[in-house]
Amino acid sequence: MVEASEEVLWAEKYRPRTLDDIVNQTDIVNRLKKFVQEKNMPHLLFAGPPGTGKTTAALALVHDLYGENYEQFFLELNASDERGIDVIRNKVKEFARTMIPSNVPFKVILLDEADNMTADAQQALRRTMEMYTETTRFILACNYLSKIIDPIQSRTALFRFYPLKKEDVVGRLEYIAKNEKVSYDPKALETIYEVTMGDMRKSINILQAASSYGKVTVETVYKVLGFAQPKEVRDMLNLALKGKFLDAREKLRSLIVTYGLSGEDIVKQVHRELTSNEIQIPEELRVLLMDYVGEVEFRIIEGADDEIQLSSLLAKIAIYGNKYLGNSNE
Repeated sequence: MVEASEEVLWAEKYRPRTLDDIVNQTDIVNRLKKFVQEKNMPHLLFAGPPGTGKTTAALALVHDLYGENYEQFFLELNASDERGIDVIRNKVKEFARTMIPSNVPFKVILLDEADNMTADAQQALRRTMEMYTETTRFILACNYLSKIIDPIQSRTALFRFYPLKKEDVVGRLEYIAKNEKVSYDPKALETIYEVTMGDMRKSINILQAASSYGKVTVETVYKVLGFAQPKEVRDMLNLALKGKFLDAREKLRSLIVTYGLSGEDIVKQVHRELTSNEIQIPEELRVLLMDYVGEVEFRIIEGADDEIQLSSLLAKIAIYGNKYLGNSNE
């Protein structure tokens, strides 16, 4: 039974099929339901972070408009793969110019990740949208609204998708875990939310991966993510804050060896710990350290040696710790 459930991605298996199945983004769902009732809609622009339901809402909308056989009235393209002007001129135009009789007088084209399209392709799309308005409606989904040219924004109705709330994500994960007969620690589901920050797709994928260990716990979640336990990063930072640079550096090396983390991964976890309330330090010190964390991350991304930069970060933390916390370096 477990093997059968692993044959398909849970993110797809539990994707809402109709607008009624979508439990969040209530305002958006209500507006889309009106389009279904009227069997008419403008071109739509869905903007928001990954995993917030943009593609799901588009698929649910066309399902409710056309019924189970919606595929013949619907074309989905991923603009990050097919982003050139030739795709707009060929695939989109070919689909848009043909008309299939139905009780809804238009077909729908979904362009996912439309913010990855070139400016030329977007200009071509704008003209295509104008030419085939009688027979076709476009739904554009993007992560960054600023990357969509103004002429397209002015021709579409904007729907902003926001990161899902903690109770929505955790509730959905609980439902899936119970359905798949997976035992879990409630704290593990909260940890998944804290890491994904409202990305439902990523949350479900982490849950599925962690379930392969048996019970889903905080430990298995961090194993799947390839992250160190927050406590271990916190211990490293506290050693540095006490001025124990060499001990902190040994802890750093053990994190790199045990978890195989990159410098960028560790810097992100340090950033997360310094912005949490777990480390009690004066606000001025927190600000100084955060400023330096940003500098170190930039150097690592630019190609500087991970271990040297992280050692530099720990050294800076030790210096500031002695200055602001009055440590006598033991």
